[in-house]
Amino acid sequence: MIIDAHAHLWKKQNGIVNGKPVFDVGGGKSNFGGEIRQMMPAYMTDGENSEERFLANMDYARVSGAVITQEYIDGNQDEYLLSCKNDRLKICALYEEKPLGDISAFDGIKLCAGRLADKNLLNHLHPFEVAAEKGKFISIDLADGAEQTDMMQKIAEMFPDLRIAVGHFGMVTRDGWLSQIKLAKNKNVFIESGGITWLFNSEFYPFPSAVDAINEAADLVGFEKLMWGSDYPRTMTAITYKMSYDFVEKTTKISEANKKLFLGENAVKFYGFGNLTVPEKIRNMVED
Repeated sequence: MIIDAHAHLWKKQNGIVNGKPVFDVGGGKSNFGGEIRQMMPAYMTDGENSEERFLANMDYARVSGAVITQEYIDGNQDEYLLSCKNDRLKICALYEEKPLGDISAFDGIKLCAGRLADKNLLNHLHPFEVAAEKGKFISIDLADGAEQTDMMQKIAEMFPDLRIAVGHFGMVTRDGWLSQIKLAKNKNVFIESGGITWLFNSEFYPFPSAVDAINEAADLVGFEKLMWGSDYPRTMTAITYKMSYDFVEKTTKISEANKKLFLGENAVKFYGFGNLTVPEKIRNMVED
């Protein structure tokens, strides 16, 4: 069973980056703070990154469940995600440096910590307090390297029963990334790999250095603390959804038992997925 710990959905992109707007311009492209960027695969012509398209990709790639996180560059998608919630999707409310509203219907809270105006996480205890009180999880993307790791360590100790997933595999290609991985030495902190194919895009598929980095992280904290994530749909501008994990399936550098932990078993336990099935294998038109 495969679980995606880091994906995105939006009905209408209405975000911000470095104080400038981010919005759809058609053909899967967006105005990204004044620069036109391919935000999604070109065939997503209407600008909608919809639940229906994602579930179809999940079915074809045989991914059983996914965690829908959020990003400031897409704008707040709380309302749309509430309409998408089902047994296969766990959804996150977006923290925006103000008190959270009613999050009872959400499964977790997302912090874009590297994009906070005030990057001192100790000044943002509210979402951690709410998540701990209500039994939600925290999904957090930290600033590069060790800038926020000491603060994150203190918060992990303050809330020892709060489930915390650190995203982007600690920004693995940046200096100091292992300082983020080491946070998973706390029993309540896990690491998810959303964006790892983006970070190793210059090397490209089958991402041998990404495999090496996964093993290096596992040497520090154990495979039982690591989870796969795709960062769909932005990473799908370069590869297919299935390619975002099958480089792990195909490598001989990771044991079959550890592949199962990384690709699904850890996430089932961490996020509390239940009643999932493995989608049926559909033979495509180029297969014999």
